[in-house]
Amino acid sequence: MKMTPEEYAQRVRRVGPPSSLFRDCAWAFGVGGAICLLGEILRQRYLAMGADTQLAGTLTSCTLIALSAILTTLGLYQRLAIWGGAGSLVPITGFANGVVSSAIEFKTEGRVPGTGAKMFTIAGPVIVYGTLASVVYGLIYALLGMAG
Repeated sequence: MKMTPEEYAQRVRRVGPPSSLFRDCAWAFGVGGAICLLGEILRQRYLAMGADTQLAGTLTSCTLIALSAILTTLGLYQRLAIWGGAGSLVPITGFANGVVSSAIEFKTEGRVPGTGAKMFTIAGPVIVYGTLASVVYGLIYALLGMAG
């Protein structure tokens, strides 16, 4: 069936749920801000417990990842994503949700070929490009250090 872009847009408007751009942006801002606020509260709590700045940041990241993984496993992070849209994609929690979701989706294929392999569908490119970027930045830093 061939249809014009106008016909397609008309069908999408008819079938799709109505969406207010302002409301969606407000929810995304609120949810993303709440996740970031939670991170700052955790960081301040770790600092108050005597952790140095670097350790407090690491503990905060680990806690947010663990919370995101647990909420994803329980099916609650998806509900948050429905309300918060792009706000739930705050990098660290959104990444953890993506890894855990893909692992859960393929658990019926077994532990190693399903869960173990499929979670790297999301994580693999991030790990590869993150490592590659680190090497490139390190080389640039070393070359600049030699030149200066």
